Amino acid sequence: MKVEMEIVSKVTIKPSSPTPHDLHHYQLSYIDQITPNILMPLVFFYPADNNFTSIHSRSDKLKTSLSHALTKFYPLSGRLVADSSSHVNCNDDGIPYVEAIAKCSLSEFLVDPVPNELNKFIPCDLHDGKDVCLLVQANFFQCGGMAIGIAISHKIADALSTFMFINSWGALARGNVDDDVPCPRFDSSILFPPRDTSEFKSSITIGKDNHNIVTKRFVFSSSKISALREKYTEKASESVRPPSRIEALSAFLWTRLMASIHAERDQTKTYGIVHTVNLRTRSNPPLPESLFGNIMHVVVTVPAKEERDFELVRKVRESIQNINSEFVSDLRKNDQKHLNSLKDKVNEQRKGELVLFNFTSLCRLPLYKADFGWGKPIWVGSASLVLKDVVGFLDTKSGDGIEAWVNLKQEDMATFEADKELLSWCSDSS
Repeated sequence: MKVEMEIVSKVTIKPSSPTPHDLHHYQLSYIDQITPNILMPLVFFYPADNNFTSIHSRSDKLKTSLSHALTKFYPLSGRLVADSSSHVNCNDDGIPYVEAIAKCSLSEFLVDPVPNELNKFIPCDLHDGKDVCLLVQANFFQCGGMAIGIAISHKIADALSTFMFINSWGALARGNVDDDVPCPRFDSSILFPPRDTSEFKSSITIGKDNHNIVTKRFVFSSSKISALREKYTEKASESVRPPSRIEALSAFLWTRLMASIHAERDQTKTYGIVHTVNLRTRSNPPLPESLFGNIMHVVVTVPAKEERDFELVRKVRESIQNINSEFVSDLRKNDQKHLNSLKDKVNEQRKGELVLFNFTSLCRLPLYKADFGWGKPIWVGSASLVLKDVVGFLDTKSGDGIEAWVNLKQEDMATFEADKELLSWCSDSS
């Protein structure tokens, strides 16, 4: 449903304690440098507080605890330098904090949460990121429910870093000062030293397009995902493990995207699947989860046109398995080999020779643990992005289903969402 919002206040939240002078220069790592400077949105929805806590009281708790969280995560309250590829000036400028009233009830909105409407719960247009690292909006429904919307710069934080911050903020709001608040590590630039990326202007995986992008949410139940895993299992070999939920669902969506949008493939183009991989667990020894920044890498798989279902999953799996400890070690070397390869891919994409569909998953991450003192969220959503050909996976509230948030050009979405094979596997879409 469409929701009317009224902005009631705008303030700037600064760290509770000033950042020491020797920490004012936060160096971006090489992976941060090549990550697009885009804002990534999340909105956490909470029912009315059973203790009848007033809006004013909840707002004060959010702002005070956010200020303390920014002291621990000090780069978030700084500003990216002009070229957005070198460092963050940790000058304690603070973050924009907006409060708004949603003129409906929470239950009414959640009946049909349209992705484009979720943008109203975030305090900025997502293509206006520029130099701010974090923005927050507290939204209060007429029924007493609320939604906390955040937009965080992908330039300095991946998904794990984002949830580390959010859940630390929640722990501070609950008063758990020592127990549940990890100490983030800000030394990723030592592990992945920065390089001269002045000639590198874009990531291979993201094509920005501020206009004509449509986001739709397709929900897949646990039973449908189990059936897809069976569909993409290699029956002839008992030694091959069945595909994971994400492997099966991304393979299925790739086949439907190609069948609907690119039914007639251009023989002069290469079509690829992109997955985002967490590097922390692939390093030897593993890197700590408390390591803040972009500790991830993208993997491109180019399937053959006539590959069978299980062959597609096998090829994707092989590509991801190549991101191993040896790959991480090579990535940490301060040479231009990796960067030159990225530049080649970017040039192919700009010329239209390379068509990529990007898959990223937040599943199995602590999406539903963000408790600020009034319980865990009843639903967590994203928003309509300014990125085309991107699919984001989020767990459903139950944890066993998956929501696929698909971002396509308007004309491509019209074709894709009419695909009967796709719709036969969905339990819901909006």
